[in-house]
Amino acid sequence: MILEVAMLNIKPNLETEFEAAFRQASKIISSMNGYIEHELQKCLEQPDKYLLLVKWETLEDHTVGFRGSAQYQEWQALLHHFYDPFPTVEHFEKVVL
Repeated sequence: MILEVAMLNIKPNLETEFEAAFRQASKIISSMNGYIEHELQKCLEQPDKYLLLVKWETLEDHTVGFRGSAQYQEWQALLHHFYDPFPTVEHFEKVVL
C-alpha cells in the first residue's frame, strides 16, 4: 500500500467552492483501479490549507493509471485552478518495525 500525500493551498476565500468541487472529484478518484481510500483534512490555523491523503495499492496505480487517464483530465478541470501554489505530491510506504 502506498500513501499519497499532498498539501493543498487554496486561493483565499474559495474554500467553499473548493470543497464542493472536491466532493465531485471524489467520485472520480474513488472509481480508479488500485484506489483504496482517501480523506481531505482542513487546517484549523489556516482555513485555506488542506491535506489530501490517498491510499493506493501501488505507486503506479497513482502515477501511471490515474494520472494517465481521461478521468484525471476531469479531476484537473475540477480542482487545479484552486491551487496557489500548485501542490507537491509525495508518496510514502509503511515502515515495518
